[in-house]
Amino acid sequence: MPENPRIAVVIDAMPAYAGAERLLASVLELYPGAPIYTSVYEPSAFMHTPIAQHEVHTSWIQHVPGGPVHYRKFLPLLPVTFERFDLSGYDLVLSFSYAVAHGVLCRPDQLHISYTFTPLRYAWQNAGEYFQHGLSSLIAKPVLHFFRTWDRNAASRVDHFAAISKWTADCVRRAYRREAEVIYPPVEIDRFEPLDPRCDYFVAFSRLVEHKRMDLTVDAFSKLNLPLIVIGTGPERKKLEARAAANVKFLGWQSDSAVAGILGRARALVHAAEEDFGLVMVEAQAAGCPVIAFGRGAAREAVIEGKTGLLFSESNVDSVIRAIRCFIEDERTFHRNDILENASRFCRERFQREFARMVEREWRGFAVKQ
Repeated sequence: MPENPRIAVVIDAMPAYAGAERLLASVLELYPGAPIYTSVYEPSAFMHTPIAQHEVHTSWIQHVPGGPVHYRKFLPLLPVTFERFDLSGYDLVLSFSYAVAHGVLCRPDQLHISYTFTPLRYAWQNAGEYFQHGLSSLIAKPVLHFFRTWDRNAASRVDHFAAISKWTADCVRRAYRREAEVIYPPVEIDRFEPLDPRCDYFVAFSRLVEHKRMDLTVDAFSKLNLPLIVIGTGPERKKLEARAAANVKFLGWQSDSAVAGILGRARALVHAAEEDFGLVMVEAQAAGCPVIAFGRGAAREAVIEGKTGLLFSESNVDSVIRAIRCFIEDERTFHRNDILENASRFCRERFQREFARMVEREWRGFAVKQ
């Protein structure tokens, strides 16, 4: 076995430079010669990123009119699409999966490490959200059965799993009956800093889609009549705007620098979704901003209860309101240095060090067996 393996990287899709793609950029700094395999790729979104320097191989969906934009509509065909990628020229395959990227086919003499954002969400967690807009309910059950069966089989072909959080590792264990090493993703904490003076507004920042539960935050602030700034776009925006009171302002998409400025002066971030990691919660803390979040998912790993934020236990408006009122009463107990120190745990250097160490360890162990 070669001492320096030929490495290929696989990721589900690359339509924009978002959280998964930023993580991928950190990995590619470690393996600058690695090509990328993905379903679709939007080059204009990566022009000024490290990813633009890499060779990118796309699937047939890239060449379908509208495919790079509407690739989610091809979900039922994605398993076979990724199985068709020819990775025979590589010794080591690194997949970064929130859907089907871990399903690529490898030979017995190839090592496959899968870094998992979440097990296939549409099969295990949010099936209703996808299928109410896609396939009819008449065929949803057999399709879901196919996905779960395929997903478990695909997972059985992976040599080693890593996960973005303990929460995700637990999901991997339940879905695949496999253990996953936890390596928290990198957060660009250097992009953020506390700004003075801090303002009186709260902020909510996420894609405006149903499972992010922005409706709970909007309804809570509409009742409290406290200023809320909402950052993000998505299909739920019109519905949310229609139900929001005048104290809730929707800013839509904002640049990185604008987000950093808003978080740097915010009173607190409010986040009502169950997250696999919760990147925005760490970004807020890197800006010295306390977090009020739903206490399921990985929020308990990103936020220190009572020290860098507050966690509420029920996914309803009353629970959000109680948490906000409790925060206001205890606001002086949250100290900037504690919040910044917690955010520093998720820096890019720590991620790259742990990721490289894992890959080297697994490759050496695999090479000895061959």
